Amino acid sequence: MTLTGQMLIGQHPLRGSGTAFRAINPATDTPLEPAYAGGDAAHVEQACALAWAAFDTYRETSLMARAAFLEAIAEQIEALGDVLIERAAAETGLPRPRLQGERGRTCAQLRTFARTVRAGEWLDVRVDSAQPEREPLPRPDLRQRHIALGPVAVFGASNFPLAFSVAGGDTASALAAGCPVIVKAHNAHPGTSELVGRAIARAVAACSLPEGVFSLLYDSGYDLGIALVGDSRIKAVGFTGSRSGGMALCRAAQARPEPIPVYAEMSSINPVYLFPAALAARGDALAQGFVASLTQGAGQFCTNPGLVVAIQGPALQRFVQVASDSLQHCAAQTMLSPGIFQAYQRGASALADHAEVAATGKAAQGPNQGQARLCVTQADAFLANPALQAEVFGATSLVIACTDSAQVRQVSEHLEGQLTATLHLDEADLADARSVLPLLERRAGRLLVNGWPTGVEVCDAMVHGGPFPATSDSRTTSVGTAAIQRFLRPVCYQDFPDALLPAALRHDNPLLLRRLLDGQREA
Repeated sequence: MTLTGQMLIGQHPLRGSGTAFRAINPATDTPLEPAYAGGDAAHVEQACALAWAAFDTYRETSLMARAAFLEAIAEQIEALGDVLIERAAAETGLPRPRLQGERGRTCAQLRTFARTVRAGEWLDVRVDSAQPEREPLPRPDLRQRHIALGPVAVFGASNFPLAFSVAGGDTASALAAGCPVIVKAHNAHPGTSELVGRAIARAVAACSLPEGVFSLLYDSGYDLGIALVGDSRIKAVGFTGSRSGGMALCRAAQARPEPIPVYAEMSSINPVYLFPAALAARGDALAQGFVASLTQGAGQFCTNPGLVVAIQGPALQRFVQVASDSLQHCAAQTMLSPGIFQAYQRGASALADHAEVAATGKAAQGPNQGQARLCVTQADAFLANPALQAEVFGATSLVIACTDSAQVRQVSEHLEGQLTATLHLDEADLADARSVLPLLERRAGRLLVNGWPTGVEVCDAMVHGGPFPATSDSRTTSVGTAAIQRFLRPVCYQDFPDALLPAALRHDNPLLLRRLLDGQREA
């Protein structure tokens, strides 16, 4: 498939009028064709007008039709074959097996949301039947369902060109909820975005849906994104990226005459706790597992273990030594883009200014290769210096040595909000773990025992979210089927005739939904 460098506004490919940019192959530092010209306010207006025109029709598509549409997107992505993998590899420097796995995850989550849509439980149907004889006042017939919020703006992520980008989790969950989606592609992988965007557009056409259900825009800067968030027809935003980028979108959304929710995943250092018995019994294995998790994918995961917390002593010294020995043999890895590499270099250097560098990986052998790094500090220094809590997006981590369990709890209380917190423990550590668990429940969206945080399963129970600054809204998740709830709101229908009720609320329950009927959940 030939790339065109064009945006997609509904079914219409258009070339932007703004500054043109090209993707950079980070492995070679060379630009890739074609050039992509950024959109402008007129393009935002066109895309939003189409999305708004499509909204009322699309949000009332049948459960079967909407599920079929999500499955059609997955099929169209798979039909791209190696063309998609090759372009994504060229734009990101990621290896083919990683990208093939990410494509599989992207299509699997689309199909998972199709299953969720068909089941209909997300409608959360509640019925309180009329009680005309109730004293002192009769009760009306009340029926509630959830409906889509409206068109959603999605910002593609840098670190997952497929699973968190054009057809990623934000897009899939918004489409599942019945919301048209306008994607602002990430400018590090515009060709990958075009290929996937065209796959979605083909699915829209094949399913005979209104063309405004999906549009894809480009921009080399920030103006288009801010204009998109500011458009009155956009009712929610999905974002994965930096804290500064996420907060800029939050400010823009709150400055509107009608503020809207921004679901931004931003910053997390994902603390790992090594409890004494586990550290003494299997410290070497923990060190090896830690380094493998830290350096996976050049450390470019939002769940990368950027902090290790343990009580000082010989077992922790041994852990740092084994981890350092392992890290020194780790080759430098190509990072996703020159910009991400430069940010990593600044972040790793800043951390080294405030903590002891215990080890570094092998030196870079090519452009944009991040060198892994392990730093160590004392808990007192961490508590006194906010710079030690800054996220370094890449394969750099900080070990905090605490004097005792009380200081472990003090460090935990000091942490910002996190996506994950990991506890490595044995049976003898249960009392210590139990004492810190309430603190971590307040700090993180996902708690793990004897595992590593890298790797986020797409399933019903997953939570990929957490208190600020991990996300801008700790009540939600961006991964898993509960992500659909971000783009819904409840509506109550009082004393409606059956002929006017939506199918989900009719008296004969034609969709066979499990309703909450007069306080009892139907079988």
